Amino acid sequence: MADAKVIPFDDDRSRGAAAKGAVRRGRGPGAGARRKGEPVAVREVRPLQQPESEPAPGAGPKEPGEPSRGGGWERKIAGGLAFLRRRITGDYDVDEFGYDEELTDQVLMSLLRPIAEKYFRVEVKGIENIPSEGGALIVSNHSGTLPLDGLMMQVALHDNHPAGRHLRLLAADLVFMLPVVNELARKAGHTLACAEDAQRLLESGELVGVMPEGFKGVGKPFSERYKLQRFGRGGFVSTALRAGTPIVPCSIVGAEEIYPMVGNAKTLARLLGFPYFPITPTFPWLGPLGAVPLPTKWTIQFGEPIPTDGYPPEAAEDPMLMFNLTDQVREQIQHTLYKLLVQRRSVFF
Repeated sequence: MADAKVIPFDDDRSRGAAAKGAVRRGRGPGAGARRKGEPVAVREVRPLQQPESEPAPGAGPKEPGEPSRGGGWERKIAGGLAFLRRRITGDYDVDEFGYDEELTDQVLMSLLRPIAEKYFRVEVKGIENIPSEGGALIVSNHSGTLPLDGLMMQVALHDNHPAGRHLRLLAADLVFMLPVVNELARKAGHTLACAEDAQRLLESGELVGVMPEGFKGVGKPFSERYKLQRFGRGGFVSTALRAGTPIVPCSIVGAEEIYPMVGNAKTLARLLGFPYFPITPTFPWLGPLGAVPLPTKWTIQFGEPIPTDGYPPEAAEDPMLMFNLTDQVREQIQHTLYKLLVQRRSVFF
């Protein structure tokens, strides 16, 4: 008996070719007969697999492994409708501080991410110094006339950390006095800059961000850029000591030049209830267009954490220890700022 050629059934191309060949050749009378004494071949019959979807007229063939056309958009539309349904029906969670994680991830981060990635082109260094779990206090310099540096740090940490951790920023009273900003800040996880709230967040395992320079840093003139202002009385160190969480210094380069503050209209600031009223080369001379920040190149570097869990509980009341740790954090941030400035090729590139 002649050797039989075996065609594997899991080979779609061979099966398709055999089927086409059978259609072309046809089967005449006696084509299916076998010789006497030849064993009967038993063949497994499998149902033909239907294509996922027919390609649109004029569309090219679908590549192997390529998802069906339109599936991505359908999933996005379905996800958006489900999100809207949860917002309308109130089927979403907020914590005791008003933090809305779903709204932050789906909306706020999506709005801020293009600014961080495309406009300021934020480069992140030292992300491995941020713990994957548990609380930590991130202490950063503050600058830029408008506090965009905190928002960019929040996006950079979430998008670059392997665990996708969220940063809970401590904000000044003024943030929670402005009508729209107040609600957005609460939804994004920000809370009032007080020791009690910060300690509760740290003890619950959250990453907390603080900028001890406050308005003195964000509102300083352009001539004093990258010169750290006073860090207060070291209240953030006392909070970290009570919670037993590490302190992570953070240095941000690039924010100082987005609104070069060359003057301060103090009288107008007092009338409006603001700590300062900035005058820049473009604002208020160009009106609303002057509020557009310059597209500087940013670098955010997280330094090595300073542990606090080795100190006794009463260490939080030791003024000399708080002063030393505060000075250590400030010097580390300032030293890193100088190093990054030396390495920087240009303000915009």
